[in-house]
Amino acid sequence: MNVSQSDLHTDSASALDYRLRLPAPAQPTRLLVLLHGVGGNECNLLNLADGMEADTLVVLVRGPLQLGAQQFAWFQVRFTATGPQIVPQEAEHSRTQLIALVQSLQQSQGITAENTVIAGFSQGGIMSASVALSAPHAVGGFGLLSGRILPELQPHIASREQLSGLRAFVGHGTHDSKLPVTWAERSHALLSGLGVSHSLKLYPMDHGIGADMQADFVAWLAAAQG
Repeated sequence: MNVSQSDLHTDSASALDYRLRLPAPAQPTRLLVLLHGVGGNECNLLNLADGMEADTLVVLVRGPLQLGAQQFAWFQVRFTATGPQIVPQEAEHSRTQLIALVQSLQQSQGITAENTVIAGFSQGGIMSASVALSAPHAVGGFGLLSGRILPELQPHIASREQLSGLRAFVGHGTHDSKLPVTWAERSHALLSGLGVSHSLKLYPMDHGIGADMQADFVAWLAAAQG
């Protein structure tokens, strides 16, 4: 199937801009929200739409911070010798905006939280995990593709009981030079401790989304959404 993206829309509830994967289903039963990495834009993850079920509404969201021409982010970050340093207020604002967007889309399309997955690459994966772990009532699962779980999220993480129905996919390159694979190992340990059912897949690659990671994520998504 040939896929393309719609014109840019603005969600009134969250003020976030997004595009839809085309052709969009007339009566979608599943929702997949995809988030790009820092310095990217909403069109970067269109290739992840390949292989998605025809009844899945795929929403490609643009980060609220503009860094340059067609370059956006969810929060500012500096990579230092002691690890990434973020602007926590920006990450928190993006988290609340994304929760509002997800719930707005669900309401307008008649899609349940159980049939909603949020996923992203790098900083987009960070935000996907932030949304799902803090608001598990809003999504059924999340995809963390070459990303990490922010230590700053800790005060917002829901209870183990609230997280019991959540599912997650964690994919990471063993040679990741931007976010070392130890971040994936930390995510695995944290999710295990929280009782979140998840799949951890590691790949012999640098920072990115390779063909194997994409195939595994699509297969996980199909199984997660039944």
